[in-house]
Amino acid sequence: VQLVESGGGSVQAGGTLRLSCSASTTAYSMNCMGWVRHPPGPEREGIAQIVSDGTTEYRDSVKGRFTISKDSATNTLYLQMNSLKPEDTGMYYCAAGRPLHIGCAYKYWGQGTQVTVS
Repeated sequence: VQLVESGGGSVQAGGTLRLSCSASTTAYSMNCMGWVRHPPGPEREGIAQIVSDGTTEYRDSVKGRFTISKDSATNTLYLQMNSLKPEDTGMYYCAAGRPLHIGCAYKYWGQGTQVTVS
């Protein structure tokens, strides 16, 4: 099972990045996929998730700025990030698992891609 992120980098506040996650068939077939951010500090925070019927959910702090989507033709998960803020800085992980009443229980994780906003 494989999840490989790309697209991170360093941008100025107000800038844009698009993260991609190339998923193996097993990972992509999971009913819930999402992006989890690990900012400086001890805790990870869920940013966005998408379930198999296309329903999406977002962390309040990124609503209206970030968009999660997926392409079934290429087994790729995306995160379009606009109007980036310094507080969006962190390691971004792609993850796959099963949906819960709130959020997802992630079973598979990528290695992460760093996003730095200054």
